[in-house]
Amino acid sequence: MSDTLKPTQPPLPDRLSIDPRSPHHVAAVFEHDIGIRFNDNERFDVAEYCISERWVKVPAGKTLDRKGQPLMIVLKGKVEVFYK
Repeated sequence: MSDTLKPTQPPLPDRLSIDPRSPHHVAAVFEHDIGIRFNDNERFDVAEYCISERWVKVPAGKTLDRKGQPLMIVLKGKVEVFYK
């Protein structure tokens, strides 16, 4: 885990989504490996996060919405994001 940015790494945004249709999607960040720690446990299933509002969105099992996208639930707690 490295808290220092390499010159090619963009700063991590306060809010980020993996969905390219979202206004919070930053493609340059996904060119690098990032990690998300939620309540001091690393999570690998986070679809969106907001550091300042202290929440993450994760899929609710295998449940899909009516458009065929995973149904998301919001979990509130301590959110930390870092480059691996």
